[in-house]
Parts: sequence; C-alpha cells; structure tokens
Amino acid sequence: MANGRLRKMVLAAVTVLAVSGCSKEGALDVSSGVGVSVTRSGCPAVAVPNHTGDITIFNPATSTDASAIDVVANITNVRSTCNSEGPRIYTEATFDVYASRTRPNGARTVTIPYYSTVVQGGTAVVAKRVSNVTLQFADGAYRATASGKAGSYVDASAARLPEDVIDRLTRKRKPGDPDAALDPLADPTIKAAVARASFELLIGFQLTPAQLQYNATR
Repeated sequence: MANGRLRKMVLAAVTVLAVSGCSKEGALDVSSGVGVSVTRSGCPAVAVPNHTGDITIFNPATSTDASAIDVVANITNVRSTCNSEGPRIYTEATFDVYASRTRPNGARTVTIPYYSTVVQGGTAVVAKRVSNVTLQFADGAYRATASGKAGSYVDASAARLPEDVIDRLTRKRKPGDPDAALDPLADPTIKAAVARASFELLIGFQLTPAQLQYNATR
C-alpha cells in the first residue's frame, strides 16, 4: 500500500474539534440575545486514529492466520498536558502499551515503533516523529506493559483565530435578526479559518502497509 493511501486512511479517522464548550458545551446564552457561550484553546486535540492503536505481529511474518499470531499490543490510557503560555504551545502526551504473547516460554524483549504527528486543519501533516516502545516479557509471562510519550510544539500565532472570525462566532444575535438562525460555521470562509487554526497531536503504532491493511479489514 502506498504511503499516500496510508496517510489518507489515518487522517480520515480523525474528527476535528473546532470549538469546545465553556460553562456548558453548546449551551445557549440568551441573557442579551441569541448566541453560544464558547471558549477555544490553542492546545492541540490528542487522539489515536482508527486502525493504528493496536498491532498484531505474526510468526512467520508472511502469514495472517490466527495460528500464526505471535504478539498483540494496544495503546491505551492516553493522557495529555498543554502549556499554552508564550509564543509556542507545547503539548505532551503519555500512554500505556498493553501486550500479550501466545507462547510464554523464555524471557523476551519486543520493541515496537510508534509515531506522533502534528496535523493542521485535519489534513496537513506539519511534523512527524517515530520512536520506540520496549516491552519486557518475563519467563512464563503472557503479558507485558510499557509506557510511551510524545510531544509537540505549535506556533501560538498559527492557532489563533483572526479577530473578525472570533466576532462572527461569538456575536450575540437577537430573534428577528436576518442571521439569527444561521450557524457561522456554515460559512465556508469561517469554517476554513477555524480549520487552519486547529491542530491535532496524533499517536499510533508505526504500522507497515500490510499491518495497516490487516487492521482495516479484519
């Protein structure tokens, strides 16, 4: 499978979170007209795209039969912190990897690569890093766990919405106004501006095309 197709499969699984709630997500504020009370953070949303949060290792590697499954691992417990002060926004994510093997004989070390990618606007990859997580199986043990982490920097200016877009999104509209019932995000210009200022930190196993195909079609 080509790298371009691999990227499309990963990015298609990501939902862009453009605006998040303040006092209550999506709550209407009708105290002085119709509007929605929202705040927006420049911190990237952190997610594990579909089909990249688990990996199946076969022995032999050319087989995908159930009898050939050697090691299965999953990414879980993803947590993140974000420092949005200053000209660059730093986000750090940590996660756990739970793994199991089918044959517990002997101590064994298994190293699995994982990626962290910064995506802008839901489609544009602006940075990518590949790291490794190492699992240590004790003799006689079926299971092992390990931890990993990833970090990203985003220019605060790139994650900031233009003032005119903020005005459109937050302006209170009174009943009877021509645009009172219109969603500002239905305007392609506003929607594009929000997308450009939205970033995600995506984490997943660095799968081969065959491994990704297996996850997507099993």
